[in-house]
Amino acid sequence: MSILSPALKGFFRWRTSVIDNFALNPIDTQKQVFNDLIGSAQFTDFGKAHGFEGINNAADFRKAVPINDYDTLKPWIERIMNGEQNVLWPSDISWFAKSSGTTSDKSKFIPVSRESLEDNHYKSGKDVIALYLRQFPDSGIMNGKCLVIGGSHQVNQLAADSFYGDLSAVMLENMPRIGQMVRTPDLSVALMDEWESKIEAMAEATMRENVTFIAGVPTWTVVLIKRILQIAGTDNPLDVWPNLELYIHGGVSFKPYRQQFRNLIPSPQMHYLETYNASEGFFAAQDDLSEEGMLLFLNHGIYYEFMPMEEWGKEDAQTLSLQEVELGKNYALIISTNCGLWRYAVGDTVQFTSLAPYRIKVSGRVKSFMNAFGEEVIVDNSDAAINEACERTGAIVVDYSAAPVYMTGDSNGAHEWIIEFETLPVPLETFVQEMDEALKRINSDYEAKRHKSIALRMPIVHQMPQGGFNQWLKDRGKLGGQHKIPRLSNDRKWLEEMLGYVTVQK
Repeated sequence: MSILSPALKGFFRWRTSVIDNFALNPIDTQKQVFNDLIGSAQFTDFGKAHGFEGINNAADFRKAVPINDYDTLKPWIERIMNGEQNVLWPSDISWFAKSSGTTSDKSKFIPVSRESLEDNHYKSGKDVIALYLRQFPDSGIMNGKCLVIGGSHQVNQLAADSFYGDLSAVMLENMPRIGQMVRTPDLSVALMDEWESKIEAMAEATMRENVTFIAGVPTWTVVLIKRILQIAGTDNPLDVWPNLELYIHGGVSFKPYRQQFRNLIPSPQMHYLETYNASEGFFAAQDDLSEEGMLLFLNHGIYYEFMPMEEWGKEDAQTLSLQEVELGKNYALIISTNCGLWRYAVGDTVQFTSLAPYRIKVSGRVKSFMNAFGEEVIVDNSDAAINEACERTGAIVVDYSAAPVYMTGDSNGAHEWIIEFETLPVPLETFVQEMDEALKRINSDYEAKRHKSIALRMPIVHQMPQGGFNQWLKDRGKLGGQHKIPRLSNDRKWLEEMLGYVTVQK
């Protein structure tokens, strides 16, 4: 047993009482966060320009500050990158999290303040462990180490006193010593930039550690585990890490990967916990593994607003406060944070699965959907349909992408898919039929457009060769943990590129 284990478990028990407090008092908690943010930033350049001194409530805030995205905040951020301070946030900012997004070639540089590291990212990471230990008090995860599979961790110097890297790099460089003690691999491996060499080094460095839990995106976690199994000459990760019991995942929906992980790690004691974090902030995590939703973190330096999707794109789009949201509706997530992102549209859509406590699930991206024919298919729909088709056929899907085929002349429309399978024990046509039927059950608009194939004919599906999606990412210079396959698009740009990697079309 690690000498840290008893002390850490005591700390995490204390953290659960803090979590309970904000879960039971959500509205008051958010009001306090709001007041703290506005009060802290009222004398920044942004605060003075938008009259923060005269803001007394959420209504005042909405009138004073427009909805922002990265492009509208970019001039303010560039001033900080050029060495100015007290621009968006009062404390000095010298770190920036570089994020390329899912489908954009442009890089975003998200300012990372000391407060956002301490009160958001690190605190949230601790609370994830606290939530898990409350559900499994006899857990032994603190007796070993966490295998952290982040993105490309290279740290770069931006100016004399400022640096940038992906969020995981920024967190590693600033992490307290106790955090470094409970994670693996060490910095010499974690800070490697070239992803394929890094996987090899991570495998060699971590297979001799007592890994009790893993954190990372599903695709690269699978790649790493399979390489370790090759080196160890076994087909069971528990032969390498006998005390492994938890996988913390996020970034993409876990539905299409769940069966793949169950096959890869054949243990009834293995648990899976979903989190929702990004360069802009750490927002939520599962507090009950039997529930789909994630507990919204309400006292972690972020004030939340929720934009009904019918408001998206309007010049004066309206948002809702926490107490105004409803179950099951799609909202664009709008945040104001302790790193100076003010009324910032993250780009994700969420749905509330519970209002007491407030739990959410990520339903997609505001630009990741198919609605060429009024079908309104979002990523949450397509993930669920893929998952249901896998359960019915025994297939295992690695990844997928889809886009519309628009109507031309006498030909009606369709959805065109590229799907990479790890296992496909049935004819592709059988899988497609099950996926189509599942999507009809899940989405009534899709079902209506598919009726007698009047608007939408049967989906067109191509089978991507194994490794094809990774090759596409590699050729675009985006192979690494933070880069993801765009799953749905309302135009054909990405799909047309990917079709060049489909050597066998069915």
